[in-house]
Amino acid sequence: MSAIESPLRLGTRRSKLAMAQSGQIAEQVRQLTGRPVELVEITTYGDVSKEQLAQIGGTGVFVSALRDALLAGDIDFAVHSLKDLPTSQPADLVVAAVPAREDPRDALVARDGLTFEELASSGNGRPVRVGTGSPRRMAQLNAWARSLGLRVETVPIRGNVDTRIGFVRSGELDAVVLAAAGLSRLGRLGEATELISPEAVLPAPGQGALAVECAAGNAALAAQLAHLDDPHTRAAVTAERSLLAALEAGCSAPVGALADLLADGQVATEMRLRGVVGTTDGSALVQLSATGPVPSSAEEVTAQSLLMGRELADAMLAKGAAGLMGERAL
Repeated sequence: MSAIESPLRLGTRRSKLAMAQSGQIAEQVRQLTGRPVELVEITTYGDVSKEQLAQIGGTGVFVSALRDALLAGDIDFAVHSLKDLPTSQPADLVVAAVPAREDPRDALVARDGLTFEELASSGNGRPVRVGTGSPRRMAQLNAWARSLGLRVETVPIRGNVDTRIGFVRSGELDAVVLAAAGLSRLGRLGEATELISPEAVLPAPGQGALAVECAAGNAALAAQLAHLDDPHTRAAVTAERSLLAALEAGCSAPVGALADLLADGQVATEMRLRGVVGTTDGSALVQLSATGPVPSSAEEVTAQSLLMGRELADAMLAKGAAGLMGERAL
């Protein structure tokens, strides 16, 4: 096999979800470059640790091993769930592409086909048990239940999609909350009993989006991978991650954010960024939003999206957001 035909090595975590989303990107890269792509499975610290993400810090635990492999030249590029990436970018690596985003919402998988409001009112005097490993989800689900005058007990869990849904199927939990994008990529979105509106629960910054990363020194590959980039997704997640960075919060902090485009007919006229920070028991939330012009170029994405995120974070900090996060995960 000649050097031109040699396979590109794509680094991926070993989970079914990671393999599914990496496989989708691999096929797009094959079509783009005309070169075969082989998946290189890499185990990360987040995959082997049994601790809750909030206890192990969360930030970077699913990506550090992949980045080490990139820097060592063991792989040519890597695919990450963007919400797992630390907000600081190493100078020797580049996110060459952020492909079009899947549905960013959270999804409820509940017993008896129930929605959250139906579930929360079905406890017959006992709190219904909802599993999630995310402090962000805990904060907003508990606040949502409080607003309904209902009782919910959020239970910290970890594990892959099968494990989490298995808690419901076995009757151990009444429901679990997962990312809709993950269920969709696994062909299991039909198992969701409700797609939770961002009006009730904002997703994690970058949720539903992927990051395709390679060595900054490999300019030729970075230029090829850049063809997979979706400018609207890039603008949205840049604003969300700018908010997260300005709050000095890690990916395990109780912070939700979502940037979306507001359209006048068929034309996007503004970008809206919504953010939330809360205590995990849902007793206090800071929720704010901001709007700005839709970036029309890569340079404007960098400038406008970063500025929007920083300004909204400043406004949230002025409302007491830092105190709600407790000890912020840097």
